[in-house]
Amino acid sequence: MPQTRIDVKKAVEDAFKAHKIVDIHTHLCPAEMGSMYLAGPDELITYHYLKAETSRNLPLGEVAAFNHLPKDQQADIVWKTLFAGDSSPISEAQLGIVTVMSALGLNPRADDLSEFRQLFNNTSAADYTDLVFEKSGVGKVYMTNDPLDPVEGPFWADGFDVDPRFEGVLRLDSALMNWPAPVEKLKALGYEVETTLSETTFSEIRRYLNDWCEKLKARYMAISLPPDFTYPSDDTTSTLMKECVYPTARERGIPSAMMVGVTRQVNPVLKDGGDSTGSWDLRNLERIALDWPDVNFLMTILSREDQHELCVTARKFPNVTPFGCWWFLNNPSIIQEITSERLELLGTSCVPQHSDARILDQLLYKWTHSIRAISPVLASKYEDLQNAGWPLTESDVKKDIAHMFGGGRQLN
Repeated sequence: MPQTRIDVKKAVEDAFKAHKIVDIHTHLCPAEMGSMYLAGPDELITYHYLKAETSRNLPLGEVAAFNHLPKDQQADIVWKTLFAGDSSPISEAQLGIVTVMSALGLNPRADDLSEFRQLFNNTSAADYTDLVFEKSGVGKVYMTNDPLDPVEGPFWADGFDVDPRFEGVLRLDSALMNWPAPVEKLKALGYEVETTLSETTFSEIRRYLNDWCEKLKARYMAISLPPDFTYPSDDTTSTLMKECVYPTARERGIPSAMMVGVTRQVNPVLKDGGDSTGSWDLRNLERIALDWPDVNFLMTILSREDQHELCVTARKFPNVTPFGCWWFLNNPSIIQEITSERLELLGTSCVPQHSDARILDQLLYKWTHSIRAISPVLASKYEDLQNAGWPLTESDVKKDIAHMFGGGRQLN
């Protein structure tokens, strides 16, 4: 019997319009957190993606001097170099600025940033946050919270009214990595850890994790790991993950998120822009998932070469969920490739994207560009589904998109 076919392209478009995105990995902070709230033209234009691209156009040897300039002067140089220069701004990061300015009703071909600065300076932080959330289609973001950060920690220790659109995530890097470097910071918060990885240290780290997951109402615990991270291992980070993080995740019923593949500071002159990628041996993930079958693992991998193997690993272990196209993978051509692999191997049991935004304004372009890249992939799969004889409905599409872009099964 012939089935009524729906217009899958329109159904996907309508579903995204109807659903508010839950962005499960950002570095954003609400305005209530003072200097940690990053928004507006000078923060946006001096983001390290754009500074790195600007460095390619500066005379050799001038990058270090550029890094020491005040932020507004850096922004003016980036603008003059990448947007008011002789070349069209076609890189993904450059296109992102054009998208942001267009969304805000600004002229992206302006000679300078004065119009953008005026808009930002004349808008309260609360109103600007509302504006960005509304125009980006985002309803909620998950932060990246570090209680050991000397600026951030006191906010949580003292308590404050958090914008409910910003949900907590406990970041683990500063508490676990390069042990015993974190010892003094942990002791300063009242945790009697030792320089050795003793039972006392394990107990106190677990107490730290539980205390701060509670204070933050953390949706998950996250750590960024290098490509040589191994499990099991005598390495201190691996040991602390095994003895403290995975058991705490199991007890609390929250995921352990691991973001793997960062090679730090291959070019220190670029500062935040000086990190690079590395491939990870995913047999480590197989061993982790096998040893901890009752822990949910959110996984995002930085190397493009590892993406297919991550999907295969997730097929074998239902406690592994790939999420997002992270950092250097956040380019439309690669997003489409990775999303296709995930849908073909995992169906809807993945979280296709997160923004990794550090500047509030980035939500405007990262989600616009991601949805533009992902929508044709979804439409193609739904077309295949109809061609196979499945009587697809608009409601099916809406439910799938609400599921995949609403935090995923691991966080609901």
